[in-house]
Amino acid sequence: MRRLVLPVLIFVLVTSCISNKRINYLQNLKGNEPIGLDEFIPFAEVDYEYILQPHDIIDVDFASPNQELLRAFEFQGAKSSSVGRGGNSGGSMDVFYFSGYSLDKNGYIQIPNLAPLKISGLSEIEARDKVQEAINYYFKDEVQVKLRIGGIRFTTMGEFNNVGPKILLKNRATIFDAISMAGESSILARKNELFLIRQYDGGTKIHQINLNDRRLLASPYYFIQPNDILYLQPMQIRQIGSGENLTASLQLGISIITAMMFVYGITSGLF
Repeated sequence: MRRLVLPVLIFVLVTSCISNKRINYLQNLKGNEPIGLDEFIPFAEVDYEYILQPHDIIDVDFASPNQELLRAFEFQGAKSSSVGRGGNSGGSMDVFYFSGYSLDKNGYIQIPNLAPLKISGLSEIEARDKVQEAINYYFKDEVQVKLRIGGIRFTTMGEFNNVGPKILLKNRATIFDAISMAGESSILARKNELFLIRQYDGGTKIHQINLNDRRLLASPYYFIQPNDILYLQPMQIRQIGSGENLTASLQLGISIITAMMFVYGITSGLF
């Protein structure tokens, strides 16, 4: 029994410790060309530009010296619902759900007093120009249009400290903006296996991202998009113990050793 105590304790400590290489973000991983500090890292070859999709919610503002004319293009109560917009939202009221314009399943937007316009498949700038053109057909140069995404809605699952739907009131945000809003990830997360579930025109793709790798900064997944789902898997170490700190590991080891000694005492007739 005494000979078993030390091996068991060593086994518990080894299996409960997690290397920093599995925890730290943005490392220079072996086999990759190193990226030094202060080194300029260009974005992916195709720079980020979100393309609108069916069921997106967008924010459309109109400007004109003619206030009566402006009201013709606004839904009743839209302005009052937009009061109090902040920089982000972690489960609070989705203001754009009430004040924004939602694209239907075919990608059309319905603005009061205008025929339905299909703007899915367009960038924000292209969609704005299309709405502006439709308004100019009736009111030449009397109304100016501003169009943007009504926040970036995404969902976090798995080993995040705060899971569920979230909203970033920006039109451009990085994956680290999303991670920080989700309350960071637990130490047991597989940061080299973040699954990003992304919607595309007519379907969905699952991408695997390595948060430990500095090359992420130049990848097309560095920026999140509306309706993204981020899923972090747990490490297998969870099956043995929490492993989050040395105290927990020692407590687990002591519990195992105590149980072994108790069983040994019963089988040996000591109790």
